[in-house]
Amino acid sequence: MTFDLDIKNTVRTIPDYPKPGILFRDITTLLADARAFRRAVDELVHPWAGSKIDKVAGIEARGFILGGAVAHQLSAGFVPIRKKGKLPHKTVSMSYALEYGTDEMEMHVDAVQPGERVILVDDLIATGGTAEGAVKLLRQIGATVVAACFIIDLPDLGGAAKLRALDVPVRSLIAFDGH
Repeated sequence: MTFDLDIKNTVRTIPDYPKPGILFRDITTLLADARAFRRAVDELVHPWAGSKIDKVAGIEARGFILGGAVAHQLSAGFVPIRKKGKLPHKTVSMSYALEYGTDEMEMHVDAVQPGERVILVDDLIATGGTAEGAVKLLRQIGATVVAACFIIDLPDLGGAAKLRALDVPVRSLIAFDGH
């Protein structure tokens, strides 16, 4: 079995969630499979093994799980990017586009120092609004965003292309057609 199929087979698809017509790609089944989880993290880390990466930033919530594992493998610090109002210290924030409307994300103002090399991690990229907001937030405080990594890309929705237009290399392990 190829890597792509091996990982794809551990992702559960839930039709009509959170609304009719959506195929929700659930990575909790991948996370529960020790072999698949390890392999996915190893593949996310591989291009940067031996490189100087200062921090890994993970987008709430599944990006925390993956980002923490990636940071550990790279001997880098971990930075949580959270929804507004969830962090206890002084924060910096960024609004970002959702499918219908906007939201706001935050990180601690001292989580990344200017010039630090950061990899952004989340489970999935769809339209790219959240990831684009996270890149802009990191850059706002002076981070160098080395890359953005995802388990799943939904290329029909254009999110990875949106990040590449910001000069952020994108690594995704698998892709699903549609939404």
